[in-house]
Amino acid sequence: MFRFEEPAYLYLLLLLPLLAAFYLYSNYRRRKNIRKFGDPVLMAQLMPDVSKYRPDVKFWMVFAAIGLFAVLLARPQFGSKLETVKRQGVEVMIALDISNSMLAQDVQPSRLQKAKRLVAQLVDKMENDKVGMIVFAGDAFTQLPITSDYISAKMFLESIDPSLISKQGTAIGAAINLASRSFTPQEGVGRAVIVITDGENHEGGAVEAAKAAAEKGIQVNVLGVGMPEGAPIPAEGTNDYRRDRDGNVIVTRLNEQMCQEIAKAGNGIYVRVDNTNGAQKAISQEVNKMAKADVETQVYTEFNEQFQAVAWIILLLLLAEMLILERKNPLFRNIHLFSNKK
Repeated sequence: MFRFEEPAYLYLLLLLPLLAAFYLYSNYRRRKNIRKFGDPVLMAQLMPDVSKYRPDVKFWMVFAAIGLFAVLLARPQFGSKLETVKRQGVEVMIALDISNSMLAQDVQPSRLQKAKRLVAQLVDKMENDKVGMIVFAGDAFTQLPITSDYISAKMFLESIDPSLISKQGTAIGAAINLASRSFTPQEGVGRAVIVITDGENHEGGAVEAAKAAAEKGIQVNVLGVGMPEGAPIPAEGTNDYRRDRDGNVIVTRLNEQMCQEIAKAGNGIYVRVDNTNGAQKAISQEVNKMAKADVETQVYTEFNEQFQAVAWIILLLLLAEMLILERKNPLFRNIHLFSNKK
């Protein structure tokens, strides 16, 4: 696998076309000025030692050296093999509620945005663990299969919003069942499901799903987002709130009792998510208590620096440019490799 350690320096290559254009324009102006003095053929006879091609050769050597210098600064590296590394960690599946009720703003900036920030902070705290993500509303699907690639996890997290699932509802049971099937087959590793939801419009089956997961050794934790007193749901694209068929403003409330029942059935903990970082700290501590086992991860190893070869090429180009004279070499004046003269 080939990579650059400092890819930002490759943007210097964008300056090369400007340099080439400037040189070609300068050449054009030089030849135009020569024509003002007389016929180019006659001028060439009057200046027999002046080479027509050597200045161009010297410039393009320097041009190539500058381009290679940008590559050198980017530190090209080559990874020789893919290796399986064993690290001590756990596996965590995060099930995130993205129903419309998660747009309520009783938790700032909104329930969903607060939940996404919490997940990002949780991922930042992970070191050797694996993480996956499931989103659910009236249905559930896998947003990110379980992985140790935390950068991808945070990228997928940014793209999550209620439009991903058209069917509304809160299918917590379906999300837990899907999460339970999403872990790796490796034995002995600690596993946990973290459900982040307001628990409203619960569709049933969640307690049973949590209990079934616990019987498989999977801990089910629940983070309740929102406030029991509730809040209206903003209507997208307007300054108003969502309303029912009778025109009344819909108020969504955190179903804390249901969240607690699910966590109890799953041998996990329940934490309410408020405007502090207390929930993230509590769930991180709970995950750290779990038995850690060897988690196998495939990573590229033995990235070797390849700048030495590029540096040698640059050095040879610059040395050759210095040794090539702009004037014809008098020692080879009578040698005509590309003519019929004898």
